[in-house]
Amino acid sequence: MKNHITKIVMIAILITTVISCKVSKDIETPKDAFPENFRSVSVSKDTTSIGDTEWKNFFTEKDVIQLIDSAVARNNDLQIATKNIEIAHYRFTQSKWGNVPEVNLSVAASTSNPSDNSFTGKNLGQALGQNHINDFTAGATLSWEADIWGKIKNQKKEAFAGYLQSEEVKKALQTTIVANVSKGYYNLLMLDAQLDIARQNLKLNDSTTSIIKLKYDAGQVTSLAIQQSEAQKLNAAQLIPLLEQNIAIQENALSVLTGSFPDSKQRSIRLGALEVKNNNSIGIPSSLVSRRPDVKSAELALKAANASVGITKANLYPALRITAQGGVNSFEASNWFNIPASLFGTLAGGLTQPLLNNKKVKTQYHIAVAEREKAVLNFRQSVLVAVSEVSDALVKVEKLQQQESFLQQRVKTLQQAIKNANLLFKNGMAEYLEVLTAQSNLLQSELELANIKREQLSANTELYRALGGGWK
Repeated sequence: MKNHITKIVMIAILITTVISCKVSKDIETPKDAFPENFRSVSVSKDTTSIGDTEWKNFFTEKDVIQLIDSAVARNNDLQIATKNIEIAHYRFTQSKWGNVPEVNLSVAASTSNPSDNSFTGKNLGQALGQNHINDFTAGATLSWEADIWGKIKNQKKEAFAGYLQSEEVKKALQTTIVANVSKGYYNLLMLDAQLDIARQNLKLNDSTTSIIKLKYDAGQVTSLAIQQSEAQKLNAAQLIPLLEQNIAIQENALSVLTGSFPDSKQRSIRLGALEVKNNNSIGIPSSLVSRRPDVKSAELALKAANASVGITKANLYPALRITAQGGVNSFEASNWFNIPASLFGTLAGGLTQPLLNNKKVKTQYHIAVAEREKAVLNFRQSVLVAVSEVSDALVKVEKLQQQESFLQQRVKTLQQAIKNANLLFKNGMAEYLEVLTAQSNLLQSELELANIKREQLSANTELYRALGGGWK
């Protein structure tokens, strides 16, 4: 018996050692998926990037840091992503047991009553003097599949890639949440600034309307002047509740991101006091695979697809399975544990080759190959999107700075124009329409300037996110 067991085990080890090989060749991450540099950026070998900066060091405003800290700790989507990581880790841990033999313990008892006219019944009566037979068995069953074609190894690889992917998904989600929180805060500061502008403009319209009424009383203007001045005043007044509404909605949106019920948000700084950073360190495109979680996730998806191809390819080949069973067996309970007389054991090994379902297995293999080709395309697309987002953010940072410069000059010009128009109007050297037009132009320009400042801050945040920043 021992010689038979030794021979079967030796044969299994020999087959596993000699035949075991990589039945499918993996596809590597395409190196030509990355350009040499980003658009409109001179070629540089500097690999440093603001994407490597931790978000607590990138953002300097304490209110933003507090909001992001709350979002990272309490955002429900991030907590769901954490649970997905936990589930993926359990699956990976389970896959490690693929090479371990499956062992089952069993205890069974049975009794049978054969017919007295049957051969078994007659022999049973003659041998034991009874018309029934009992059977008591306690034993263990072992089953083990030799990983000849690397199927179990690839199952581990697939599970591990899935586990790492779940981590990258969470990182990608965090980069988006960090960016959205900061941009929401900057939008809140812009709305505050615009609200102040609307209120100041309303006071200016009050002053202008008072002067026009004095002119009307003196017979220097008609009632039309008063009506147009009142209409412009109401236009400025209408902005105030609209902006207050938008402020409340933005605060509610930030509350959702930070995992809390709607409430007001603290702002200890004004929009005008914020400094727009000049971020020149962007690195090279090929480094995005290590910084951007979505690109890394696409790379891991390709690794998982490679493993899936290996698994389905291995299913096309014979599978070697060894089974063994042993324990104690007796037809009398009193002799159940009479060792060694009650001991029994069996050992078997066999190769299994799919026949009737071979077409189904081949189809699964072809599907896995197509899925792998799709994974390559998805990786290329993720790189394309990442590089495009960085390029978009770079041009926004550059062009918004130029727009702000022109708009600041325009606001200064209009502020001086209003002073001159009011002075000329008081002295009867300008029409009231010139004053109202100058005030209307200044209101719009100041609102636009606040919006441009917010867009600049958001563009810097978007560049940081596009480079993979926010998950550290």
